Amino acid sequence: MNIENCIKERRSVRKYKEDAIPHEVFEKIVDLARFAPSWKNSQTARYHIIEDADTKEKLASECVMDFEFNAKTIRRSAAVVVLTAVGNICGYEPDGSFSTSKGDRWETFDSGIACQTFCLAAHANGVGSVILGIFDDDKVAKACSIPENETVMALIAVGYPESASGKVPPRKEVSELLFFDK
Repeated sequence: MNIENCIKERRSVRKYKEDAIPHEVFEKIVDLARFAPSWKNSQTARYHIIEDADTKEKLASECVMDFEFNAKTIRRSAAVVVLTAVGNICGYEPDGSFSTSKGDRWETFDSGIACQTFCLAAHANGVGSVILGIFDDDKVAKACSIPENETVMALIAVGYPESASGKVPPRKEVSELLFFDK
């Protein structure tokens, strides 16, 4: 699959087949995702794969702030990827001060890049994904035994898509998005 097709064809997938995703497939996906750029090549993204049915149920019932749409998606998924960032590295100098006025927000920026790269790599390997944004960070960290030095940045539900990707949602024209300095 070429990059143009990968970008244009990737969709948020919320319904999955019951098939488990082999660990070798996750390894291939993360092998690609690890090339996502990061602040001073800090590579702080970590991918915790939650396959255990009881832990997934705990995420669905206790960690998504009663947002039933996310709970349903988690219950349908083959796994949930808890994307975390190792803290106090992105955007920081060795003495602990911030490198720019962005403060610790570089952590979020880098995590977004890592998240999208993971989702594109998953799509290229036949795995559907959807990034879930409504969750309680602390509850997720506790439910999934995330190390204390890592911050939960995103939940990504994954699985083999139940059906082919749907129609492309409308997109703004390039002229609405691109501006040149004149």
